[in-house]
Amino acid sequence: MVVHAAHEDGEERLSRRTPKLDEAFGALSDPTRRKVVELLGRGPHRASELAAATGQSRPGMSRHLRLLREAGLVREEADESDARASLYVLDQRAFEDVQTFLDRVQTFWSDQLASFADHLEARAALPRAKRSKAAP
Repeated sequence: MVVHAAHEDGEERLSRRTPKLDEAFGALSDPTRRKVVELLGRGPHRASELAAATGQSRPGMSRHLRLLREAGLVREEADESDARASLYVLDQRAFEDVQTFLDRVQTFWSDQLASFADHLEARAALPRAKRSKAAP
């Protein structure tokens, strides 16, 4: 599959970050982790809040958060209101890479569909006798 990038530097950046992109998609393949990303999209949360909101045990949530951190999708920050606790927040950089990849794929399919539509329009414009001869 040939995918044309809108920006050359975006493509180069994706090439360097392909392993992270693979990890990001792997992490997002789990519905619990997608729910965590959704919740963090609304603002920072403690691990215990995320566990309660998703119906996970704290050890289970810890494993999900570790995978999300390793994929670069979330980061842990100190909770200024409680030195013993951490807050989890989304890391925008990883999502920019995911979006760049998805934009490239979308561009490819848009181009393919436009080309197919052009083909159908050109074929419809042919007289009926020529269309039947042109058919494979």
